[in-house]
Amino acid sequence: MEHEVILRVENLVKHFPVTTSSWFRQHTAVVHAVDGVSFDLYRGETLGLVGESGCGKSTTGRTILQLYKPTSGAVYLDGKDLVKMDRNELRMSRRKMQMIFQDPYASLNPRLTVGEIVGDPLLVYKTHGSRKEVAEEVRSLLELVKLDPTYTNRYPHEFSGGQRQRIGIARALALRPQIVVCDEPISALDVSIQAQVVNLLVDLQRKLNLTYLFIAHDLSMVRHLCNRVAVMYLGVIVELSVSNDLYEHPLHPYTQALLSSVPIPDPTVEEQRQRTILKGEIPSPINPPSGCRFRNRCPIAQARCAEEVPQWREVRPGHFVACHFA
Repeated sequence: MEHEVILRVENLVKHFPVTTSSWFRQHTAVVHAVDGVSFDLYRGETLGLVGESGCGKSTTGRTILQLYKPTSGAVYLDGKDLVKMDRNELRMSRRKMQMIFQDPYASLNPRLTVGEIVGDPLLVYKTHGSRKEVAEEVRSLLELVKLDPTYTNRYPHEFSGGQRQRIGIARALALRPQIVVCDEPISALDVSIQAQVVNLLVDLQRKLNLTYLFIAHDLSMVRHLCNRVAVMYLGVIVELSVSNDLYEHPLHPYTQALLSSVPIPDPTVEEQRQRTILKGEIPSPINPPSGCRFRNRCPIAQARCAEEVPQWREVRPGHFVACHFA
């Protein structure tokens, strides 16, 4: 049985110009935040996007949703390219895509009540006939995310971090989207609260048939949550596979290094296993290395790696990697 592709990203590029701080603003360089990312997102799945801080994960998510205008590339939602849509077409397509932001303290307007925050998308898109119907829907959404529906007149500062993130989730689900981009939705929360929010996301996915792009750096959580995982390094995806296959048989040296840093609960196994320690610092995205971007930190790099960009290839069914020696 073939998977149904709900979103297709083709050679997505997002560069940010670096300008001088003077009267005559000049472009002096370019930040290669996202540099040729391609993948398919299947209906009903959770695709994890992982990598170190600054590798371009969040920028990829925001560019897919057109919060950042892509430098080049295409994003197909149900076969239609979002990049080529005019403002009105894009506005209507955004009903199908929403985002849960990383920081629950910064993503909610402190001047608005919970009812206004969650109900705003309903008013903007005029999905309900009256304000009374909107208020009823807001209460229903709060119940959906396990919050007391009587909280509608409270303000964000009256809630804990976990409760604020639930409010953000309710807002994202207000228009009943098909795709939700989760931009590290648990990284700003206490460890004791993280599992509750993850379990909530899993329950909501089952109830509403949601499709998630889950951006994270917690590899153990990604393994628990995601069907497939894409590993990103310095603006490019270096490996993509079904979750279990990637964790048990990582092919790219960067993926192997990332997984070797994940703690194992068994002290005996933890003591005996070999770690891959990466040397050097992540290169600047303003001036990325030639050829393979990981070559200056890679333990198996050779001269070829500096001259040729590794081809994106399918090594095993559903397991893709960009490495000359994988």
